[in-house]
Amino acid sequence: MRNAFSSKLTVGIFDHLDDDGRDIAQQYADRLRLTETCDRLGFYAYHLAEHHCTPHGTAASPNLFLSSVAQRTRQLRVGPLVMLLSLYHPLRAFEEICMLDQLSGGRLELGIGRGSLPAELGYFGIGADAMPECYVEASEILVEAMKGGTLSYQGHHFELNNVPLTLRPHQRPHPPTWIATNRPESACWAAANGANIACLGPASGVRKITDAFRSHRGKIADAGDESPFLGLLRMVVVGRSAKHAYSLAAPAYERWLKSFKFLYDVNAIPIPPNLPLTFDAAIESELCVVGTAAFVRRTLLDQLEQAGANYLLCQLAFGDLPLEDSLYTAVAIQTEIMDRVG
Repeated sequence: MRNAFSSKLTVGIFDHLDDDGRDIAQQYADRLRLTETCDRLGFYAYHLAEHHCTPHGTAASPNLFLSSVAQRTRQLRVGPLVMLLSLYHPLRAFEEICMLDQLSGGRLELGIGRGSLPAELGYFGIGADAMPECYVEASEILVEAMKGGTLSYQGHHFELNNVPLTLRPHQRPHPPTWIATNRPESACWAAANGANIACLGPASGVRKITDAFRSHRGKIADAGDESPFLGLLRMVVVGRSAKHAYSLAAPAYERWLKSFKFLYDVNAIPIPPNLPLTFDAAIESELCVVGTAAFVRRTLLDQLEQAGANYLLCQLAFGDLPLEDSLYTAVAIQTEIMDRVG
């Protein structure tokens, strides 16, 4: 954990592992190369989204892919952002979490959530009405399971009676937890429960979330001096010139956008109103930061300060961006930001 008011910046990686149009086995191999490089460069963690039945995310089992990442790396922390608890029996989720934390030597960062698109869960027979309550029960069971011993729980969706818990996480009392949020009230929950947050959106809007977090954290008597991470997510492409960077990022974003919209189009669901529908709109909304290394450094640091964030989540690979260009961006971030600011 880092002090929320520290000037030292921490940088991690976020990934949808969206379809790039090539052989999926090769895409997995390329992503593993990217994580190996990020490990050597000193990035803090690799966070992987969970999606189903969509090219927007080809890591339908994030923990499975992350177990491979853990074996290819030494320092890089790993975790789902987020693990869709509504799709797991909570006992099975707990056992997977324990295994991944043990396999990684205690490098798990555990993101949990209910999912943003009900259609994905609907394919598994989980209705939108049941999803919130199912998630709450699963998260409550997970919290209890982390305490060890035997597990009992009586709920509407789950009933557990004196279940012996023979696995335990490597980190005690439990791995760091994360939620992804764009709502101040969720940030207050995270502050009360010692969780990290990951935020997406213009820096001015994210500031409302981080302010809510700090305000609520300040009211907790035993919060301590250390505060969880307040993360700001950005798609980042560094080029040898601004023109070069734009030539790489624009088509990659268009492919990523097509994948994002896939399930919305298939199910005739209105797309989120804040989704940038063009690359220029993605730049304007601060979702993408693209340009030379110096420009990207200045822009990201300005946005982090405005957002009140202390953790930069870089999405280095998206759409059909070539691996070599993602690696170039990773090195640029290490030299321009991590070495100079971290």
